[in-house]
Amino acid sequence: MTTPASLLHPDAFLSPLAIGEAAQRALDEDLGRAGDITSIATIPEMTPARAVLIARQAGVIAGLPLAVATFRKLSPDLHIQPHCRDGATVASGEHVLTISGSARAVLAGERTALNFVGRLSGIATLTADYVRHTAGTRMRICCTRKTTPGLRALEKYAVRCGGGFNHRFGLDDAILIKDNHIAVAGGVRPVLERARAHVGHLVKVEIEVDTLAQLREVLDTDLADVVLLDNMDIATLTEAVTLAKGRVVLEASGGVTWDSIAKIAATGVDYASAGALTHSAPNFDVALDIDA
Repeated sequence: MTTPASLLHPDAFLSPLAIGEAAQRALDEDLGRAGDITSIATIPEMTPARAVLIARQAGVIAGLPLAVATFRKLSPDLHIQPHCRDGATVASGEHVLTISGSARAVLAGERTALNFVGRLSGIATLTADYVRHTAGTRMRICCTRKTTPGLRALEKYAVRCGGGFNHRFGLDDAILIKDNHIAVAGGVRPVLERARAHVGHLVKVEIEVDTLAQLREVLDTDLADVVLLDNMDIATLTEAVTLAKGRVVLEASGGVTWDSIAKIAATGVDYASAGALTHSAPNFDVALDIDA
């Protein structure tokens, strides 16, 4: 039997608990207190249906485990045949899933399943476009915390399906010292000294700088693992790489767009983070057609 876990991208983990919780939450939102009253009123209870989930554009698929979990919660007896798995590149018109069984269950889960696949495939497809522009360089493209509230784990998973990498998942898994932290703490050295004194040896410390003078100050402390180069132009990024000489990991952030990503990668920075991967990804066009 097809399970959500069997459709996950082979190199990207998404908790089964996160899948189940997201599907249930979305169904609760859509079905409310009375369920799909349209289908209940118009479709006899035992009516069967066969439906096909179809990609209506070319791109990278993500979210199939969420679609399967959605349908399974409505009817465990549905027969679901996958034609690919998350991370697959599909052509326009390609069949992605075939679902057979209770017509009421298929119709009740249709929009929720499409919302998951459309949203996550849109993120995966946009990420893959960014990644293609970094070909031949060592730079990795990664996402940020600019995600839809409540859907961060899913959206960051979709980035991995598109070939990207994840930045921190939240405020609790890495230290990222921003300009406001520096201002409140009294400067670059004091804030880094406090950070190092507080964290364990496995926690990375990253600090944001917006000038080369600040970068020099950070390098002089020898206390940071990663430096985020904020809103620097291409010439300044290139100079920053030369200045750092590999002593710290360098991440470009701010102004990272589809148009600029190739030039940023060519500077030699290690990472570029783009909020656009999650907050501005267009919805992937996918449909569910009843196969009469």
